[in-house]
Amino acid sequence: MYCESYKKLNISERAYETVRRLEKELKDVFANIESIECENQARVLNAFHDCRVAAHYFNPTTGYGYDDIGRDNLDRLFAEALGGEAAIVSPQIISGTHAIFTALAGLLRPGDTMLSVSGKPYDTLMDAIGIENTAPCSLKENGVEYDQVELNGDGSFKLDEIAHKAKKLQPRVAYFQRSRGYAWRESIIPQNMQPAFEIIKKNSPNTIIVVDNCYGEFTQNAEPLAYGADIIVGSLIKNIGGGLAPTGGYIAGGKAYVERIANRMTVPGIGREAGSYFGSYLPFYQGLFNAPHVVAQSLKTSALFAKVFEFLKLPTMPASDANRSDIVQALRFNTKEELIAFCRCIQSVSPVDGHVVPEPWAMPGYQNEVIMAAGTFIQGASIELTADAPICEPFTAYVQGALNYSHGRLAVMRVLTELSTDD
Repeated sequence: MYCESYKKLNISERAYETVRRLEKELKDVFANIESIECENQARVLNAFHDCRVAAHYFNPTTGYGYDDIGRDNLDRLFAEALGGEAAIVSPQIISGTHAIFTALAGLLRPGDTMLSVSGKPYDTLMDAIGIENTAPCSLKENGVEYDQVELNGDGSFKLDEIAHKAKKLQPRVAYFQRSRGYAWRESIIPQNMQPAFEIIKKNSPNTIIVVDNCYGEFTQNAEPLAYGADIIVGSLIKNIGGGLAPTGGYIAGGKAYVERIANRMTVPGIGREAGSYFGSYLPFYQGLFNAPHVVAQSLKTSALFAKVFEFLKLPTMPASDANRSDIVQALRFNTKEELIAFCRCIQSVSPVDGHVVPEPWAMPGYQNEVIMAAGTFIQGASIELTADAPICEPFTAYVQGALNYSHGRLAVMRVLTELSTDD
């Protein structure tokens, strides 16, 4: 029932009633999300049982961290939950970009070629790879060649071109980006990656398939490793940290590849034998356990945003009834001012810094100024409700997260209040 609490959040009664009506039309969409959640929760729980998780694994360590059983078991737990032979789970990884670069740098040697088969990677990797600029210590500066294959207009793979380039270049790494980044396309469902995986392996058997899994974990009932990927990489302050992990990233997949990456991440010959963490490991374990449910809450929020934008006849990607492979919802606006106003609206319903007014700024690693609404408990955690947008045409905001659907629904109601002109 509409009450004073909604009014204090500047939510109109009409917006409240409209959202309540529209979400009823998402009944089947929500049921499918909940079914996937239950499957993933069962898989995670089985991993906890197989790894015999106990309270003493949460204890902090210091110094070199030799025989850190909490760290070692956390690695095993993530590998089991994600379907890999081995994993690195580390609070010393500062972001998803850092995790991806660490994996690539560990696998690629001077003279090797990296082939991206999902088009240009996310903005923050451009300098790290050396695609347009050669930053110090980039892959290009270290002698790695780069090539790419664009996706089709509908977001599908150009399989013939992938086959041709794989055979010709014999790339050491074939790189897939599951989420859309700042592109207007569907995210890639892991099962739909399999034909491209198979074509690459057929034409270049020694190529290592690496998937940027950021924003995608637990949105489907299996991860890319189940369909033939060799390595998947992600951030702990996105899906798989469940809103509790305070920092960190993971790399999971084939044991030999993970061990090589570990030697690049720390010191050759030491790898993951050392590395302490003086904070408790508890939030990493508990975050993984919570992740299937939190991801489902985020997916429901994204579907509701899409439904409302469809109601308003505004461009949105994906559709409200889409089979989703990440937690990101892209929303388009007519002007720069509308885009900025939307992000400020999201900030205004945040639990942290809800009084702050975000402004566009030259964020490190991005090609354009970016505005970010991020009133989060964990700085930059995009499993919490956030919105970000590059300030360029077409004016598109990317919304993701929501630790619980109730908060996501309030945000949608607040946005609808702002966008409705006939209240």
